[in-house]
Order: sequence, then C-alpha cells, then structure tokens
Amino acid sequence: MAASTLRPTKLELRILKVLWDSGPSSVRDVQVVLNSEKTTGYTTVLKMLQIMTEKGLVERDESVRPQLYRSKASQ
Repeated sequence: MAASTLRPTKLELRILKVLWDSGPSSVRDVQVVLNSEKTTGYTTVLKMLQIMTEKGLVERDESVRPQLYRSKASQ
C-alpha cells in the first residue's frame, strides 16, 4: 500500500510532524519531542515507527546506530 493512500492515525501524524520538523531522527529523539507535549513511552514510539515502516510511511536507515527514521512523504 502506498504512503499516499494511507490515513495516518493521530499518533502517526504527531510522529510524522516531528520527522518533518527535525529531519531524520532516532527513536529517542522522536520520543523526547513527543514527551514535551504528552507523556509517551520509548517502546510506544519504537513500535509505532516499526508499524509506520511496514506501512511505508517512514523509512529506516540501518547503516547507522542508533537507527534513524525519516518520512517517506513530504508534509
């Protein structure tokens, strides 16, 4: 399923906004930003990014540690 045909959930949109504003980010980077708005656990953000990768909303750069995630679609 292409990213353009998906409707992201509210949390997915919050994560995408972080990636659009900050550029490629680690799970911890995303979690810190989300935590400033509403308490969000690290494992929640990790699982959401894994799901979003499967959906094609984000892509993961596994060549670096920590792995970086970036949005596949522009805002």
